[in-house]
Amino acid sequence: MNRNSGNAILAFLVGAAAGSIAGILFAPDKGSNTRDKLSYRLHKYRQSLEDLLDDLVSERNGAFSEAKSHGEKVVNDAREKAEKLLEDVDELLSHINKKTDN
Repeated sequence: MNRNSGNAILAFLVGAAAGSIAGILFAPDKGSNTRDKLSYRLHKYRQSLEDLLDDLVSERNGAFSEAKSHGEKVVNDAREKAEKLLEDVDELLSHINKKTDN
């Protein structure tokens, strides 16, 4: 889920919560019933937001983990190539030293 869709979902949830609250507050019902309904709906919206945050955090951690493993692979490849180059340089130097000794 990209950042825009996360913002869209959050905006939708906030709008839905505001609409529900306004509808409940203007409904002709007893105050205790209205408060119970409001409390129930707010609890549902809170749970939805917590689920959304959990999804976003797990997605971020997954992306971070993927980037980290890709970075480690690049570093390992570079290390192997550098070690190979050092071996080649050592071989060339020893070859040059043998020729100068003769």
